[in-house]
Parts: sequence; C-alpha cells; structure tokens
Amino acid sequence: MSAQRTSFGKLERDRNKKARAAAKRERRQGRASESDAAPEDSGSTANSSRADSAEVLEHLAAIHERFEEGAISYEELEERKAELLARLEID
Repeated sequence: MSAQRTSFGKLERDRNKKARAAAKRERRQGRASESDAAPEDSGSTANSSRADSAEVLEHLAAIHERFEEGAISYEELEERKAELLARLEID
C-alpha cells in the first residue's frame, strides 16, 4: 500500500501558518529596531507619554459621555475606544 498524500487543505493551512509566523517575526524585528532608535533621554519621554496618556484618557471619557447622551452608537463607541486604547502606552 502507498502512503496517503497530504490534502490540499492541509497544505493551505501550513502555508498560512508559515505566512503568519513570518509576519509576526517581521513585526517583532520592527519593534526591536524602533526601540534601538529611541532617544536616550528617557525622562522627557516619560513626561510626554504621561501627557499623552492623560490626553487619551480624556478623549476616552468624552466618547463615553457622548455615548451616554445618545450622540454615537455602540459600534462607533467600541471602534473609537479601540483606537484610543491602541495609542495608550502601558508600562
């Protein structure tokens, strides 16, 4: 008896898995190169990130108020909230 050949579906899943792994590897390498290029003065960066965080939180509170007033839909609230939280830096 001969061995069963790999199905097209399995080959496609393997290709997709390798493509996702390559994309993830590229993102990690991009982040590593960005952190290498970061300025050495971390004191001013920390102050600016705190200011940015405060600004993001203010915007977040504002969109929640607009949602409670009925000015925006739940979907729009979630979309804007996701955008703001992506900008928020967590230490």
